Formats: sequence, C-alpha cells, structure tokens
Amino acid sequence: MNGHYSWVSSAHDSDFSLDNLPYGVFRASREVGIGVAIGDYIFNLAALGALGFFEGIIENPLIFSEKSLNNFIALGPTVWERTRAHLQTLLSAGNESLSAVRDQVLLKREGTELLLPVSIGDYTDFYSSIDHATNVGRLFRPDNPLLPNYRHIPIGYHGRASSIVVSGTDVIRPRGQVLPSGGNTPIFTLSNELDFELELAFIVGKNSQLGTAIPIAEAESAIFGVALFNDWTARDIQKWEYVPLGPFLGKSFASSLSPWIVPFAALEPFRVAGPIQEPPPLPYLTTTGSHHFAIDLSVTLATSEGNSATVCRTNARTLYWSMAQQLAHHTSNGCNVRVGDIMASGTISGSEIGSFGSLLEASAGGKKPIEIANGVTRSFLEDGDSVIMNARAEQDGVRVGFGEVVGKIVSNSS
Repeated sequence: MNGHYSWVSSAHDSDFSLDNLPYGVFRASREVGIGVAIGDYIFNLAALGALGFFEGIIENPLIFSEKSLNNFIALGPTVWERTRAHLQTLLSAGNESLSAVRDQVLLKREGTELLLPVSIGDYTDFYSSIDHATNVGRLFRPDNPLLPNYRHIPIGYHGRASSIVVSGTDVIRPRGQVLPSGGNTPIFTLSNELDFELELAFIVGKNSQLGTAIPIAEAESAIFGVALFNDWTARDIQKWEYVPLGPFLGKSFASSLSPWIVPFAALEPFRVAGPIQEPPPLPYLTTTGSHHFAIDLSVTLATSEGNSATVCRTNARTLYWSMAQQLAHHTSNGCNVRVGDIMASGTISGSEIGSFGSLLEASAGGKKPIEIANGVTRSFLEDGDSVIMNARAEQDGVRVGFGEVVGKIVSNSS
C-alpha cells in the first residue's frame, strides 16, 4: 500500500491525508456546511456543490449545506463510496479542475468553528476492552476480576445522547449523590473523582426495522464511520448508584465527540485479527476474517498547574468485541437503530502500566496517584485540567488520523 498525494501540500504529512477525508460540520461567516478535512484545510462540500462539482454524483448537492451529516449518511453505502472516490479525484495531485476556485472551496481549519457532525438520536456505550474489564475487576474482585458473562456477550448500557458535546466544549464538574468513605448515608455534593475514558465510537449508517436484527455478516455495511470519544465519568457518583441497574448520572453529565468522522472505508488498510475469543461466541456473533483495526490511541493530561504528560498509549486492536459484533448484538433482540446513532467501544486499555485508558485504572482507584511532572500528581481530574485524546492509524505510507478530542474541567458554581 502507498499513500495517495494531493495538490493540498499540507496533506502529505498529515493525519488528514487524501487516504482519510473525514467528514465534519463547520460554521464560517455565519454559514453552516459540511466538509472534509484535508491537511490544514476544510474542503467545503457546500461550496463545491453550489459550483456544480457534484453533478452525476449527488442528486441533491444542497444536502451538503445542512447542519448535520444525517441526510447524507442516509443515502447509503453506494453514495458514500461514489462521493469519496469523487473527492479523492478532485483533490489528487495533478487534477486542475478546481484551480480557478480553490479559494472558494478551501477553508483554513484553524479558527473555523467545528460543530457536532451528526444529530444523535441514541447512544450506547459498550465494554469491549477485555483488558479494561480485567483491570477494573481486579480493583474490586482481585481473585475473580472478569465476570462470567464477559466472554459470551458484548456488555453495554444505554447512555444519554443529549449531553454529547463536540470536542473543545468545557465540562462542568457534576454534582450527585456520593457515599462518604466509611459512611452509611449518602450526601449530595460535587464529584471529587472525575475521570476520562478513552474510546472510539462508530456512527450507524442505516435505519433498521423494529423486530429485525442486523446480521453479523451485514453489520459493517451499516457503519458509516468512526470517531474519537471521551466518556467522562464521575467515579464516586457511579460507585454509589450503579447497583443494581448500572451507569446513570455518573455518566450522563457529558461525553465528548470528535468533530471529524473517519469513513469506515478509510480504515480498510488497518484491518487485523482480534484476540482469540474463547469460548467461541454464539453463532449470531461468529465472524470470519479480520474485523478489528490497528489504531494507536493516546491521552495527554494538561493540569491546571501548567504541567502536562502523556498518561496513556494503547491500541484498539486489543478490543475483545469488534464493532460488527457490537452492532449485531445490539439489534439481536429486534431493537431498531437509526442513522446518526452512536455506539462507543467503552474504555480502551492495555494490560500494562501506561496503557490504561482511564485514571481509575492508572491510579488504582485513587490509591496510587500518577505523576504528571515537577511533583504534580493526579488520582482524578481537578478543576482547570484538560484532557487531550488522539488516535491515528499508519501503515505502508497510508496515514489516517482522527484529530483530537479535548475537554477542560471547569468548576461548578451553581
């Protein structure tokens, strides 16, 4: 495999290469439109459509002037593929068809406001990292960290779509019920154990019918793309509330989504086999071939004191359950999904120190603070701290990045 070259010179050494072309929604000069990231620029598809460059490709190019990607996504895989190929042709080195209008169709990414890329109807968070499940399990059940159902079923919970925010949005420290250490009665207070969770999320690309499952063999064709995701968590609120029904207010105060959605097709060069699943999953979850992806992920913590450190490096290839298995299981009972629904992986962690995708793991539940720099340590996040997540896949000259997911913790004065 060799990477493709663009006349946009900044794309040559960029996560936003011609092999990538992630979709996003931007606001410029009070106008909202859809674009793809290429190097240091946004390729303005709304302007491109107005100039007639989608003739024969998209029946209604005004679709790129909308405030979300949903209606474009709903056109289906054939249109996605045709559009992607057309954009790659227009942007390829040597193509002069846009030479007279380049200033009209290219926007500098820096300084351009990026919005939530999709209108999110529903959001489900999975628990797909066996290393994360084991790391957390050891904190509470040292002799039996992995629950008996884990290797049989993709565990998930239904999250709150309304509080998903685009990268760069501040996160207000939540209040909730917390059981003080050694106490028997909860108090209502600010969370003191605020955490991040490093995740990937896929965007559902088709509507399914209530009562009809998406078969495992068709699941990937129902995925439009993948984005970086931070599922912020208040561990002290979660700890008190999660029995018996699972996550609730400890999660629903905020989740951060990347403004860029990497097309599923762009991940094709990075397919790998996942971990051996033993015992073998039930037939409706059984796949053949490679359905995992080698994507490097990292988390940098910039503290309120002005120090920063990379606190996690890991890879998505270690996820136990694939995206295809997550979607097939989600619909196996007949639950219908809709275009723009988000399904996140759950925290992505490795098994070694330095590969943990949450502070809960890295600080052993707050008992072993991690050092950032110059004597500054963290067990959990403090006001003024910023979390910066990155993801990238690179192989044989092909480079595909997800951009950043950034969030800053701000105090709750209410």
